[in-house]
Amino acid sequence: MTRELNDPASWWFFAAIHGEYVNPATAWYPSPPAYPAWGFVSGEPAVPTSPLPSQLTQDKFWNQCQHGTWYFLPWHRGYLFALEAQLRVDIVSLGGPESWALPYWNYFGGVQGAQAAMPPAFSEKTLPDGTPNALYVTMRFGPDDNGTIYIPTPDWVAHHPDTPKHQYSDVTDICLQEDLYTGSNAATPLPGFGGPDTGFSHPGDTPHGNLESNPHDLVHVYVGGNVSSPDYGVMADPGTAALDPIFYLHHCNIDRMWAGWNDAGNVNPDNPEWLSGPAQQFVMPMPGSEPWVYTPEEVQSISSLNYVYQEATVPQKAAGNPLVKRLQTLNAFSVTDGLAQVHNIMPQPRAAELLGANFGPLEISKAGSASVDVTLHPVVQKSMLKSLQFASVNALPDQLYLKLENVRGTQDATVLRVYVDLPPQADQDTRRSQFVGSVGLFGLRRASVKDGAHVGAGLTFILDISRFVDTLFIENRLSAETIRVNVETASGAAQPSPIEVGRVSIYRQPI
Repeated sequence: MTRELNDPASWWFFAAIHGEYVNPATAWYPSPPAYPAWGFVSGEPAVPTSPLPSQLTQDKFWNQCQHGTWYFLPWHRGYLFALEAQLRVDIVSLGGPESWALPYWNYFGGVQGAQAAMPPAFSEKTLPDGTPNALYVTMRFGPDDNGTIYIPTPDWVAHHPDTPKHQYSDVTDICLQEDLYTGSNAATPLPGFGGPDTGFSHPGDTPHGNLESNPHDLVHVYVGGNVSSPDYGVMADPGTAALDPIFYLHHCNIDRMWAGWNDAGNVNPDNPEWLSGPAQQFVMPMPGSEPWVYTPEEVQSISSLNYVYQEATVPQKAAGNPLVKRLQTLNAFSVTDGLAQVHNIMPQPRAAELLGANFGPLEISKAGSASVDVTLHPVVQKSMLKSLQFASVNALPDQLYLKLENVRGTQDATVLRVYVDLPPQADQDTRRSQFVGSVGLFGLRRASVKDGAHVGAGLTFILDISRFVDTLFIENRLSAETIRVNVETASGAAQPSPIEVGRVSIYRQPI
């Protein structure tokens, strides 16, 4: 942190590799100048804005982070590897161990979910000797916007009933139950565990992969949190996130989850376009040597990089095949059907087809919530109903997806909760039963910039709503011309700046 911004060995240069708001000449720099520009980060640490490296250096190294792409996991693994190498050199020079490695924050661990609380080393303003603690960050507000940092995982929420805002325990590791890196099957909803097939993407308007969406995005947004102004915590925005030291512990955990997913027998893509990486190469500064240019193939295994994790095992899969559960809900699975027969099914999903969409954008910022009726196409609706009515082991039901398309705004530290067919003034039990998932708006500001890399297309999210549609079908509530979708902020409060959903749509995917 004592090194200058233009030094590739400095904390600040590494943060800008992920993303920055320091160069006023970039399209995403706030106009007029304001937060999240680095010069407006308040408190600790004191973030520099000069001297800038040459434009050639900026173009080569800065603003590389990969989001909404199948390159999300390998790019971040290389990023962690390069930062760890620089830190290790510095630590050894001070007499530290040559085996030093980045730690991870396993927010899913601990008795009664205790490790969901941020490690205490990051919350103390000073070290035991009274000197400033470089791990402390002022602009880190947490899920309750009060400076207390924890992640609302199921174990944490179950043992902390005093956290009513997060009773839904949004942050989960359910994605570890999936078995397909890109695409979908009966066990893996779109767009896959690792993300969709894309080119270089910073940050993309394509849907985030299932691991990236949850837990990655939600942890970023919940750690960052809001204050009572347009400001929000640095962790909530890709252009400021890597200024916070907890960023790297979070990403080490994401990397650990990927390693565990592979150890469980799941495979990475063998597509040459993934193995070789995008046309724009991934490059990192390395201490005392030439820059490191790497491909996903070179970092897809942690053994090839000579490191291991203390805990890398994937939790056992939940009892019951998800396809079996759907068939049981639809009364399409009987005791005469062999479980082995269902477990051995390897369905090949076909192209998704638009089932319905709303008309016009949906603004959710003024009241903190909004609802919309998604109008269904009668011909496609008929095909979908037929697949549910005649579902069997030999004729699998459609998979159903809800998309929030072209979400735009400037308030990254926002979580949206989504419900299907929620009645007015619903009680808590009903709300929980109709809750289909949460999305964190990590990267919203940058994706909404009209002159930016993605021409202001915003963010797009996919939620698997198959089991909810199954229930509507059994209860004879799918014959109407519309399906109601409700969207609200996690706080339920109005936002300080507009958030707009360009379109709410529902897709069917025949299997």
